[in-house]
Amino acid sequence: MYSTIVVGTDGSETAREAVRQATRLAATMGARIELVSAYEPVPEAPPDGWSVSPREDVEAALRVAAEEITAAGVEARTYARQGDPAAALLDVAEERRADLIVVGNKGLTGAERFQLGSVPNKVSHHAPCSVLIIRTG
Repeated sequence: MYSTIVVGTDGSETAREAVRQATRLAATMGARIELVSAYEPVPEAPPDGWSVSPREDVEAALRVAAEEITAAGVEARTYARQGDPAAALLDVAEERRADLIVVGNKGLTGAERFQLGSVPNKVSHHAPCSVLIIRTG
């Protein structure tokens, strides 16, 4: 049913739960995971010249998630993309001809629970494939 699953991560608990569930589904289906994370460029270096760039943070989050996925016996590829997270997920889904995109719902509470977060909302409206929104909160 699914052979290519795209899932995003930013290292948050919501994203980790989406990755966990996507991994279980991929293992069951014999699918591979295309793991995506987005970052914004740093405008300039700080005065002391030392910082960790957002891209390095993203690559670290991707590395940790990919290790968990491959430990479960699922093939994973990683994509660090500059820009909007929803656009990054949609781009990779189109490029890899994904069958499914998995995203977390951001754990909204109160009145916000009736609105999806911006990433799952954008993805669900523009996806080239099915979307699974994981309830995380």
